[in-house]
Amino acid sequence: MKFRRRPRSKVTIELTPLIDVVFLLLIFFMVSTTFIRETELKVDLPEARGDIQEIDEDIVEITIGASGEYAINNRMLINSSLKTLMAAMEEVSGGDITRRLIITADAGARHDAVVQVMDAAGRLGMSRLSITTRNPVDSLEPVNSLEPVDNSLEPVANSLE
Repeated sequence: MKFRRRPRSKVTIELTPLIDVVFLLLIFFMVSTTFIRETELKVDLPEARGDIQEIDEDIVEITIGASGEYAINNRMLINSSLKTLMAAMEEVSGGDITRRLIITADAGARHDAVVQVMDAAGRLGMSRLSITTRNPVDSLEPVNSLEPVDNSLEPVANSLE
């Protein structure tokens, strides 16, 4: 018995469904991507007068938000405990206690949050501390030369070295 062979049809790839799937994936990723950095803290620095200092690239910067949350080199910590703070400082500094530590605290931050950072630095042996501030707004105005200026109450420097 002889069977007839079916004629072979050409094998083709349909591009229309493939393009549809690619566009759906593109739309999904565009919608699900966030463009806002939620890990950054908005900090309102306290005012102080002093000289602007040069900052090295090899620093550890700790930012303290108004509600007491911490960020080390712009990475938020999971909680505000001393143990977590010390572990994160140790990890970021790589155990190098000679690196400069810059504390950037919001003007509305609690004093104990700043002291906790300084305590953690002291326990790790870090001694090169600096606190960031901003110049007062009135210091940008020109001074009238007829009025005497009293500089005796201004802080000498913002560095704690």
